[in-house]
Amino acid sequence: MNFDTICVVGLGYIGLPTATMFASRRKKVIGVDVNQHAVDTINRGEIHIVEPALDIAVHAAVKEGYLRATTRPEPADAFLVAVPTPFKKGQVEGGIPTPDLSYIQAAADSIAPVLKKGDLVILESTSPVGATEQMAAWLAEARSDLTFPQQAGDNSDIRIAHCPERVLPGHVMHELIENDRIIGGMTERCAGIARDLYAVFVRGECLLTTARTAEMAKLTENAFRDTNIAFANELSIICDKVDIDVWELIRLANRHPRVNILQPGPGVGGHCIAVDPWFIVSETPEEARLIRTAREVNDGKPEWVINKIKLAVAELLQANPDKTAKELTIACYGVAFKPDIDDLRESPALEIVKNIMNDHPGNVLVVEPNIQSLPDVLNEARKVDYETAWERAEVHVMLVDHKSFKGKEMNVSEKKVYIDLRGVW
Repeated sequence: MNFDTICVVGLGYIGLPTATMFASRRKKVIGVDVNQHAVDTINRGEIHIVEPALDIAVHAAVKEGYLRATTRPEPADAFLVAVPTPFKKGQVEGGIPTPDLSYIQAAADSIAPVLKKGDLVILESTSPVGATEQMAAWLAEARSDLTFPQQAGDNSDIRIAHCPERVLPGHVMHELIENDRIIGGMTERCAGIARDLYAVFVRGECLLTTARTAEMAKLTENAFRDTNIAFANELSIICDKVDIDVWELIRLANRHPRVNILQPGPGVGGHCIAVDPWFIVSETPEEARLIRTAREVNDGKPEWVINKIKLAVAELLQANPDKTAKELTIACYGVAFKPDIDDLRESPALEIVKNIMNDHPGNVLVVEPNIQSLPDVLNEARKVDYETAWERAEVHVMLVDHKSFKGKEMNVSEKKVYIDLRGVW
């Protein structure tokens, strides 16, 4: 099947690179986003996010006329939905957050009027099991004049599939091309047609399955990683209590030929690992006991860090009775959810800094080289460079191991406190 025009709904960290990949293969791509600033920026040939090599590719695609952004979908041969799937704010049942599919529903409502017979619709958003079928139901409700896979199987007018992204921020442009893709169709024909679409630029293997299995595969991948990170984080808390250097311990344990313990940190962030395992737990709360425990361990790590900082401040004041808390400056290094990116989504570092800023009466300095300015939630903090923070602060907290933080030869003072959550110092 020829895909002359492709419409990508959602121009964020996944949607924009994906749209650009199709445009780079000389496909006409219509990018859709509700954010007018993002639309205007892209149409100037610029980008509103940070991702290596993306700016050059977007500039070329726009200049050559293959990529155009707008706020409303237009007719196309294939539609890719890459919108957020967060939790419903304030809705927690039995300690389990409730998935919010309203963005997917809004995307379905927006593309429904322009659908025509033969079109392909792919949900790329990481979603709870059954979300692709739910999207198909919303589309069928809006377009009773067309048939969908749940009604007509392989003979449906509209083909629907799920293809989750599996890329690493900072390496998206490479991994979109080289990584294998899991393509889950609502029918075998849907999966095969979706494979034809991704074959436009994907060099990795396209593995066909059902929509539900594809949804679960992405959740499983991230739940597996979350569980392994939880082991490292729990180990770091244990080591702190029994006075063992966790970094040395992990380094020694990993010399075993069949052991590969990950590195601990201040928690787990981002739009995938910090979110996706809860989708499994929300559907099967009685069965997903290990997955839930891992989530709780990682979600609890920021509070442990905050308490550790409070204790350090208290001990510093006790050792310096002539000083008050207001006279102490705390420097926090990194607020992104992982190294060397500008993405703050679900960042445990950001949550920790926000709590420090709210509780500490003195100055809070933030070192984050990957963003131009601090988010509004940190409006009382001050963004500075590494050297300024090192010189002025009495308490130093390493939260994110950006490359620019490593290998610096800085003088260490016995009168200051250094809390290293990433093994940099």
